[in-house]
Amino acid sequence: MIGLVGIGFLAGFVAGISPCIVPVLPVILATGATADTETTGWWRSRARPLAVVAGLVLSFSLLILVGSEAISALHLPQDFLRDAGIALLVAVGLGYLVPPLAALLERPFRRLGGGQPSSRAGGFVIGLGLGLVFVPCAGPILAAITVVGATHKVGLTAVFLTVAFGIGVAVPLLVVALAGTELMRRVRVLREHGPRLRQVSGVVLVGMALAIGLNAFTALQRDLPGYTTALQNRFEGSAATRQQLGQLTGNGASSLAHCTPNTKGLVSCGSAPAFRGITAWLNTTDGRAVSLASLRGKVVLVDFWTYSCINCQRALPHVEDWYARYHGEGFVVVGVHTPEFAFEHVVSNVRAEAAQLGVRYPVAVDDDYATWNAYDNEDWPADYLIDAKGDVRHIGLGEGDYGGTEALIRQLLTNAHPGIALPRPTSVPDRTPTEAVNPETYVGYQRLQYLVPNDNVARDTPALYQFPSSLPLGGLGLSGIWTDHAEEATAGSAAEMELGYQASDIYLVIGGRGTIQVVVNGVVTKTVTVAGIPKLYTLLSGSKLTTGVLLLKFSPGVQAYDFTFG
Repeated sequence: MIGLVGIGFLAGFVAGISPCIVPVLPVILATGATADTETTGWWRSRARPLAVVAGLVLSFSLLILVGSEAISALHLPQDFLRDAGIALLVAVGLGYLVPPLAALLERPFRRLGGGQPSSRAGGFVIGLGLGLVFVPCAGPILAAITVVGATHKVGLTAVFLTVAFGIGVAVPLLVVALAGTELMRRVRVLREHGPRLRQVSGVVLVGMALAIGLNAFTALQRDLPGYTTALQNRFEGSAATRQQLGQLTGNGASSLAHCTPNTKGLVSCGSAPAFRGITAWLNTTDGRAVSLASLRGKVVLVDFWTYSCINCQRALPHVEDWYARYHGEGFVVVGVHTPEFAFEHVVSNVRAEAAQLGVRYPVAVDDDYATWNAYDNEDWPADYLIDAKGDVRHIGLGEGDYGGTEALIRQLLTNAHPGIALPRPTSVPDRTPTEAVNPETYVGYQRLQYLVPNDNVARDTPALYQFPSSLPLGGLGLSGIWTDHAEEATAGSAAEMELGYQASDIYLVIGGRGTIQVVVNGVVTKTVTVAGIPKLYTLLSGSKLTTGVLLLKFSPGVQAYDFTFG
């Protein structure tokens, strides 16, 4: 645990000097510059910056570990704590301009010492607000502790790791705050205009809080070079760290946690884990289970997929062609269907969609993620190539490099059967997007990121929506009556949806019964008839990347789940 906590501190430190720190820097600098420089003693004169850092570490740690559970228990909106942090920073900024307000805010923290705006109490309040709005650049450490908090698996190790990460982030911020204090001490003209400087700092604090609330720094953070990426990978990307994080989240127990994915050649990753917790087997005689032990002597590809995933659907033709081409040469594919949505847990849905997609090889229905966890898997699609001795020799995560994977299949077949005459390689076109397209866009409130505006979603109850006055690229708009559920939105009267897109192909997972009229840049292109189980429908299919607005007009009862793009 000590080693992991140390890595957590280093990861936090790197996050503290990354581009993601930009929004809070002016606040930290202003806080340091308004410290009481006339107080004697090193500790007393620098107490305010230290209090800011303490408040940030405390509120950030609590937010990560128990924030989600707390707001769920209180039936509050998911953005409540962030909005509260912004409001607190605005109030403190106004307190710089109206001293009685500052005293009122600091009253609960008076025991920390002092009662003036430059006191430790005031600094601690600012830190609490910053911790609620601060969003460091994500990496494996932050992702792991976020998962632990979201799944309510918080233990002592997770607490220490989170606090270590928070302290690591706070160190660079403390340096900035102390620099502001030292600047105030050394520059006489600043000391002479202390009251005016405090008022300016109040305006800065209010302005920065509002800018954070409006996501005004997003473009700047995106455009800044990722100058800390190499450092982050060095501290967080090692196999040992991945294994410890897997243990923290419940994964990482197998030898596969040490194996580097997407390598160009064959590697030795250890014995392939057995299939576990399988709900049902498809495409086998009488639904009989398949074991890896029974496949010894054959080359096996274990392919993790889910039927409504467009990334998986783009990969499936390659997997199906490999199976058809090499099955007679001692090659076997086992598809492991691990669901993303609730409707994908229904075995009859999986059976019907697998048949429609042309899947003929055995499919293991992994509803409880038991086999997913046994393989320490983390992506759809994901391929695990196993040699004739039962050892994993290659891990491929995501789309692409199909020619490289096929070359490894042929190499393993040749190793298992020296002198074998293999058929010619397959020639399925690679449709992996090579240009920037819209990110995957969910419609249910559980993962609703791109709705414009995104603060007026009524959960599990019919509500009237209106399109925004302007729709940004990647933005999603609703109009008419919609009932938004965790995973999908169900259309009501006059229900419409618009999407600002950049893509050549647009897909949507749709359920229910009814029709959808598809309008591309003002021109009606098709009407989609929806019937039966939820599945993926093609709304736009083009030969080149285009930008535009997609308008969809739904009949009542149709359910929209998830947009994907090619």
